[in-house]
Amino acid sequence: MTNDITQYAWKPASELTRCEAGPAHRILVVDNDPYICHVSADVLIRHGYEVTAAEDGAAGWAELQAYNYQLLITEHALRKLTGIALVRKLRAAGMALPVVMAAGRLPTRALARNPSLQLSATLVKPFALDALLNTVRTVLRAADRPSQ
Repeated sequence: MTNDITQYAWKPASELTRCEAGPAHRILVVDNDPYICHVSADVLIRHGYEVTAAEDGAAGWAELQAYNYQLLITEHALRKLTGIALVRKLRAAGMALPVVMAAGRLPTRALARNPSLQLSATLVKPFALDALLNTVRTVLRAADRPSQ
């Protein structure tokens, strides 16, 4: 991977490369920062996940309504719809998919007041790509386990 930031210029979710290697977990990454969004998506794709990116909360919500995902990774400080508001809509719609909130400053008070959000994990930015991959693997492994 090069350090040339221009290779991560923002593209709409529909133009982002998707993994075609058999049945993969579908992950939605929602982040305002095009660099973070595309680096995260690129790493996940390279590790066999099918990834779609959305540039704000409203676009993320539209993706969640249109397609089935096995994991949502969202920033909190999103344009148009915050990460917490996005997860509230998700839960209100009865969608039980796991959620990882990645943020520079986690909204700890709001999270404490909203246990019904049922976040699977949090990542504090800046995070190492290893931490992202380990978190995704752990969350998806737990979600794939049959209920007891």
